[in-house]
Amino acid sequence: MKLYFMPGACSLAAHIAMCEAALEFDLVEVDYQTRRMDCGSDYRTINPKGSVPALRLADGSVLTEVPVILQYVADEAPDTRLLPASGMRRLRALEWLNFIATEIHKSFSPLFRPTTPDAFLQPGKAHLRSRLGFAERHLSNRTYLMGDDFSLADVYLFTVCRWLADQNISLGNWPALQQHSERIRFRPPVRKALDREGCK
Repeated sequence: MKLYFMPGACSLAAHIAMCEAALEFDLVEVDYQTRRMDCGSDYRTINPKGSVPALRLADGSVLTEVPVILQYVADEAPDTRLLPASGMRRLRALEWLNFIATEIHKSFSPLFRPTTPDAFLQPGKAHLRSRLGFAERHLSNRTYLMGDDFSLADVYLFTVCRWLADQNISLGNWPALQQHSERIRFRPPVRKALDREGCK
């Protein structure tokens, strides 16, 4: 398998998941500005959307979108219990994956775009803070999003919370989220992925 990534981007969640699952894979870096891969080819020949991550499977097919790749990884390594296998707990984990994707991850998008008008930046940050506040309240009496059980939803939340520093927003504004991020950061597979991407 091949995982296409940009250092520190949302593809980090997929990278961590692959390390947590102890799956064999190659990494292919994509340049943010040019969308060129290490070999010089245009990444859009792999994923026409131009966004990371993309995961090329052994049969040549390609998966995209963080929640889908995380589910695929969890299903490839069921013994690791990276997501609940079925039932309501599986659905709750998928709720979190989709909430993070649509309400937190996407709230960052206009903040990273240099073309976003200043008039939209403050309302955008306010919306992001409110969504983080929801996660903060949920984690105030839990170790992980799924209670005592670590899951790939925690990995995705950790990945997007790392971007707060880029917006000069302190994670310390949300103590439970900060503790959660520290807990995730010190997992050996997480540290391995961070080191491979050259992330602090």
